[in-house]
Amino acid sequence: MRGRSLALVALALSAAFASPRDAAAQIAPTAGEIAGYRGLHAAAARGDVAAIERLAEAGALDARDGHGRTALHVATFARQRGAARALLVGGADPAALDDDRYDAVTIAAVADDEATLAVLLASGASAKLVTSRYDGTALIAAAHLGHDGVVRQLIAAGAPLDHVNNLHWTAMIEAIVLGDGGPRHQATLAALLAAGASTALADRSGRSPLALARERGHREMVRMLEAAGAR
Repeated sequence: MRGRSLALVALALSAAFASPRDAAAQIAPTAGEIAGYRGLHAAAARGDVAAIERLAEAGALDARDGHGRTALHVATFARQRGAARALLVGGADPAALDDDRYDAVTIAAVADDEATLAVLLASGASAKLVTSRYDGTALIAAAHLGHDGVVRQLIAAGAPLDHVNNLHWTAMIEAIVLGDGGPRHQATLAALLAAGASTALADRSGRSPLALARERGHREMVRMLEAAGAR
């Protein structure tokens, strides 16, 4: 039964992380890796809270697998919320980054996993870290994907609204440039505007969010930005 449950976890992970940029850059544990896990990593993958509480007493909460993932990363990828909470209560580092520089909060944000994100934030994880090869944030990743509920959670948790990544894009710019202009990206833009994100910060070529929205024909986003006084 243990092998079958871990195989199902691996199958779910492969489906959950087949999407754009940050999602593609994140590497969830493979079926082979999960089958080879022992100790805290195995307990995190299958959501065994009792085992985590027992093993946490021995320490090594932030031990890494072959890709630099801690048990907390594994629990987050697997949407094992009880396991994630138990790891954080036991003293796991909420700011640990895997080999691709993703923390648990950004992993949950990319997965559009609001429930796990809420557990992480309530248990001491931060929405303010600089993560990924793009020197971005969880908020930028979520805005890119139009994960509006996640965006609202991160804003409420104090995520930096105007952080500029190494592509010279903010969360607002990513929502426009990499979004489809549809309802969820509109809701993302609305949340950023309501929170006071800057409409003046431009991309590397000097194009403002309003100019970028016009270029892409995102009419509703143009209307929203104009209503907010953007230029």
